[in-house]
Amino acid sequence: MSQEEPRSVEQLNEEADIAADYLEALLDVADYEGDIELGIRNNRPVVQIVADDDHDITKLIGSNGEVVDALQQLTRLAVQQKTGERSHLILDVDGFLKKKRQRLTDLALDAIDEVRETGESVDLKPMNSFERKVVHDVVREEGCKSRSHGEEPKRYVTVYMKAGSAETLLDDSDVVDDEGIAAE
Repeated sequence: MSQEEPRSVEQLNEEADIAADYLEALLDVADYEGDIELGIRNNRPVVQIVADDDHDITKLIGSNGEVVDALQQLTRLAVQQKTGERSHLILDVDGFLKKKRQRLTDLALDAIDEVRETGESVDLKPMNSFERKVVHDVVREEGCKSRSHGEEPKRYVTVYMKAGSAETLLDDSDVVDDEGIAAE
């Protein structure tokens, strides 16, 4: 997999503007009220739809985030159609991703605690690539190892101790995270 060139702040802002225009039109058609906030985080454009007044826009999140995930994919396609470049835009609705990241962080920390207590690896439930990436990042920060296994949509993460700390599943040279980067 080839690495893409980092985009300039101007390009990232352009992607966010295109996404905002697309989402504003979509909100108008769906008759939803909401403010759209734009930003850049980790070299990615971020677009947030925030509830306007007391209007509930949780229907744009859906069960387990399926609707917001679909909206993100559609928005990325709209951006790609205008720019000719694949977008890595992040779409959030009413703080859903922040809450999801916190739940995933807690899940990863619980798995790490179990691994440290038992010395045994822990398999987590199947997750999408965003969820796996959050878990891999937390595990790495905590000094443990993780690896993704399986095929979509049943791809899951296994958490285990570093070599020398306890029994491990693989030797360190085999560990690769969801971004295709060899783990440290």
